[in-house]
Amino acid sequence: MKTLRILVADDHEIVRHGVRTMLEAQTDLEVCGEASNGREAVAAVARLKPHLVVMDIGMPEMNGLEATRQILKDNPEIEVLILTMHESEELVRNVLSAGARGYVLKSDVSENLLSAVHALARHQVFITSKVTE
Repeated sequence: MKTLRILVADDHEIVRHGVRTMLEAQTDLEVCGEASNGREAVAAVARLKPHLVVMDIGMPEMNGLEATRQILKDNPEIEVLILTMHESEELVRNVLSAGARGYVLKSDVSENLLSAVHALARHQVFITSKVTE
């Protein structure tokens, strides 16, 4: 199986570190880079060519939704997983309309992050169960 290259974009270093640690514990996943805001994420995608981006919504300089739109405009083959603390039906609709195919709450990360990443790697949609309820 091919190693899945992942970019982690979040404005909190501790979140980036935790997500990186969880992902890199898997032999088929590699974190190829990190970004602390949306502009950095867009630039990092152009430079690093990841297969998947784990993206926070609320970041400085450019929010995660706008960064997702820009990334997918130029790289439609990349999968974007939104990782956020916000759970609202409207936000999920905005995330999906921006082109992201995954939505995981930070409160559910230990239970859902790896499942979400593997679902997106298979080009399937993954939305955390708390939101789908």
